[in-house]
Amino acid sequence: MTQLMEQPSQGAADGAAAGAPAVKGSLIQTQIGRVVSDKMDKTVTVLVERRVKHPLYGKVVTRSNKYHAHDENNEYKAGDLVEIEACRKLAKTKAWRVKRLIEKAKDI
Repeated sequence: MTQLMEQPSQGAADGAAAGAPAVKGSLIQTQIGRVVSDKMDKTVTVLVERRVKHPLYGKVVTRSNKYHAHDENNEYKAGDLVEIEACRKLAKTKAWRVKRLIEKAKDI
């Protein structure tokens, strides 16, 4: 009787360990946008655009938001396409951190 009770618990433990993913997906909010200003020290301004359907008229409208993002090494320049992630407040208006560079700005 005790063997029957122990076997399911061992099987469940083995199944949970084997079926569990090694790394869980990140729940940190991320956005993709273009750097429009890099004049501040260790900070860039990122313009994030999204397309939404107007609730009444149905036309697709472009909405945009600007975020200040932390750039520790001042490596991102105006025109770069970057991914930013939410983080704790770093300054009065800065609560985002640049996660990675997606596309470098084109030199003209």
